Amino acid sequence: MMNSALLLIDLQNDFCQNGSLAVPEGDSVIDVANQAITLFQKRKLPIVASQDWHPAEHRSFAANSGTQVGQIGMLNDLPQVWWPVHCVQETIGAEFHPKLHQSAVTKIVRKGQQIDVDSYSAFFDNGRRIKTELDDWLKENHVTRLFVMGLATDYCVKFTVLDALALNYDVTVIIDGCRGVNLQPQDSSNALQVMADKGAKFIMVKQVSTAL
Repeated sequence: MMNSALLLIDLQNDFCQNGSLAVPEGDSVIDVANQAITLFQKRKLPIVASQDWHPAEHRSFAANSGTQVGQIGMLNDLPQVWWPVHCVQETIGAEFHPKLHQSAVTKIVRKGQQIDVDSYSAFFDNGRRIKTELDDWLKENHVTRLFVMGLATDYCVKFTVLDALALNYDVTVIIDGCRGVNLQPQDSSNALQVMADKGAKFIMVKQVSTAL
């Protein structure tokens, strides 16, 4: 039997209603997250939450790079979407949503702390040059299967799922627990297709109990 963990992606204030980089309907996933948390708690399975944790000087911020929000350029030799200032370390925007059952979280993994490279995935920076502690922690806890949900489908969820699959985790996406930025209308649906093509499975939160 595979040891499973719940991986919550960036359920932070700045990605929810009134946040500086609010994902449409982002708040709606918090209830889904809490339902999933309850199921994992009952099974005494680990719950991991990633947290965007940028320095104020982060160069992916359009304001720091002399660019326009939503445009695409290059940062540290990597393609970069220029974002509004968001999830700055030690700010309210970087905190988890207040309705999230944070006390149940077993492990917090912070990402995006290097000034000159973005980090969508909870496993690596965008250039895969710097690895977070997530993979090592999961291996230390004998986790082989991940249930992933969060914000946003077309960025941090997608890249986390793809890295998890590349690292040989069995990955299931809780699809009603994800919402996308959708700078282009089809970005989220395209992201789901890419994840599926690489081997990710999809379920609704009501199916988690029987899938564990």
